[in-house]
Amino acid sequence: MKTRAAFPDKYLMFTEGCIENGVRLGQWDRGEQYAHNMIGDLIHGANGWIDWNLLLDTNGGPNHVANFCDAPIIADPVTNHVYYQSSYYYIGHFSKYIQPGARRVQCFSSNKRLATVAFKNSDHSVVTIIFNPSADNCRYQLRINGKSTPINVLSHSIVTYLWNE
Repeated sequence: MKTRAAFPDKYLMFTEGCIENGVRLGQWDRGEQYAHNMIGDLIHGANGWIDWNLLLDTNGGPNHVANFCDAPIIADPVTNHVYYQSSYYYIGHFSKYIQPGARRVQCFSSNKRLATVAFKNSDHSVVTIIFNPSADNCRYQLRINGKSTPINVLSHSIVTYLWNE
């Protein structure tokens, strides 16, 4: 927020998002880390978010400085098998529904266990992304422009609501 306040007319892009310390196939918490980082960066003023490596091999490379990372897509060069990690699907909640030119709109959650962010697209649809990193299911009342709908956000999940006006 401080950077956004200091430079309100600048385009702020988060780049080189990744998870270090090698590949861990099937680890759900990797996707949760992406959701936490993406929502946090977007609500604090970032205009966009870019992953450093969407595709790496099973060793977390190639890499020129030996800081091998995990990635949303892992390709096994021996078997030619491709693994879509949880982070791939978490990124999809943002990339599929938030359209180019969308504007972030205020979004509040009365439940402190949930992280939320919302955008208004140029077609006037509102995208709300709700992330529940807790071990408990959470009830949530989504309210937009005087309308509401009850939501049950399951533990360790992310949900996206597209509200067309």
